[in-house]
Amino acid sequence: MALIAIIDDDPDIIEASKLVLKSHGFDIITASNPDDGYKIVMEKNPDLIILDVMMDEPDDGFFLAQKFRKNNVKTPILMYTSVSKTTGYDFGQSDMVPVDDFVEKPISPEELIEKVNKLLNKN
Repeated sequence: MALIAIIDDDPDIIEASKLVLKSHGFDIITASNPDDGYKIVMEKNPDLIILDVMMDEPDDGFFLAQKFRKNNVKTPILMYTSVSKTTGYDFGQSDMVPVDDFVEKPISPEELIEKVNKLLNKN
């Protein structure tokens, strides 16, 4: 089954996402900060990256996504965000935000599985 990396500083989000994804047969690796997240992606080469926008800094997720793309990581990225709800700003795909899809937190298990399957089928 596909290996998914979850990079988020909220242990509750990591645990909830893990439970949902594992119940659908996915293998999961996790990191709670951008540095560890970068390391696990480079070492384990997951099939999908789930990345939070805000970790230690409000834009850590954006910078980490850019770092992956600059280092030729082609793995699809699903970005967790509550930023657009808070600010009203709608992020689209761009060089500034090089991710494949966004999802607003909190996310329903059904929506998470739908988005994960969609991104994994792109490969």
